[in-house]
Order: sequence, then C-alpha cells, then structure tokens
Amino acid sequence: MSADDTASLLYLGLLFLLVTGSYLIASRGRMGQILTQAAIWTLIFLGVIAAFGLWPEIRSAVIPTQAALVTPSGQAVAVPRAMNGHYYLTLEINDEPIVFTVDTGATDLVLSRADARTAGIDPDDLAYLGVAGTANGQVRTARVTLDEVELEGIVDRDLSAVVTDGELDSSLLGMSYLHRFSRIEIADGELVLTR
Repeated sequence: MSADDTASLLYLGLLFLLVTGSYLIASRGRMGQILTQAAIWTLIFLGVIAAFGLWPEIRSAVIPTQAALVTPSGQAVAVPRAMNGHYYLTLEINDEPIVFTVDTGATDLVLSRADARTAGIDPDDLAYLGVAGTANGQVRTARVTLDEVELEGIVDRDLSAVVTDGELDSSLLGMSYLHRFSRIEIADGELVLTR
C-alpha cells in the first residue's frame, strides 16, 4: 500500500469516526432505539451476505432442475416448466454445460456466439453462409459439427448445429435435436423427453 493510500484510508477512518461520534452525541437520549436499529441493520446485512453465499443451494431447492429417468420405454429426461413458461435444459457440449431454451419452432440446435465460444468454437472464425428467420428478423448462421452432446447420460456424437451471428439470449434446442427422441410429452408443467 502506498503512502497516498494509507493517508486516504486514515482520512476516511477519521471522517467515519467524526460523523459517527457526532451522530451518537446528538442522539444520546435515544441510545436504546439507535442500538436496536443498528442490530436490525446488521442482521439484514448478514442475511443478505448469507443468501448471496448460499444462492446455488437455495436456487437448486427452490427451482427444480432436469432429472434423468429410467422408464419402461427407455431413457428419459424430465424438466419442470420455468416460472416464465419456458423449458430449459442443460446439455454438455464438448464437456461444457450450456443452457438451452427448448424451442419447437427452431429447426436446428442453435448456439449463441457466447455459448459457441464456451463449447470451444471460435465464432469469429466461422463462415456465416446461412440465413435464418427469427422473430426479430433474419440472422446469418454458420453450420458446425459438435463432437459430443450429452443430456443426462444420453450421448450423441458428431451432431450438426448452427451458430448464429445475431443477438441471442439463450441457445435454442430445436427440432433437429428433439427429433432424436422417440417421445416428447408435456404434462402437468413438466417436459419429458424419452429416447
């Protein structure tokens, strides 16, 4: 720490003590109320820190996620409907987890630029020769081959997909992938894919 940093820290500490001390002197008749409010704010602060630190555990308990099932007709994956009404599946693309929005209106398995990069594909090196129509207009696409795609133990190799050059909040799990399942069922707020 430099001398300037030390001086700044010392100045801020003295300023804090001055403001806190003047507040306590001005409020000396209400000390019980001030201590109660300070305790409440301390508990709120600690609660926020605890919730932030425990968020992954809280999220998995509150928001159910996909699960592998074994059914008489084969392997299956079940996923509950999200609060926004969509279904989201996490697939391992080249050993990297990527969240997809299930989209029966999409023809292909579509990767966003960011998700393509996560899967080890450099979107800047692709030839965007295709065109796809979206709700926001037409976007350019580049065809790629994914070495390995895994969904809860169901593995596909050398799977064709596209990377979009347009803005995409989430990668899309379209019909080219969904057709690989023998049965797609939506019932009671749950999507079940059976292979």
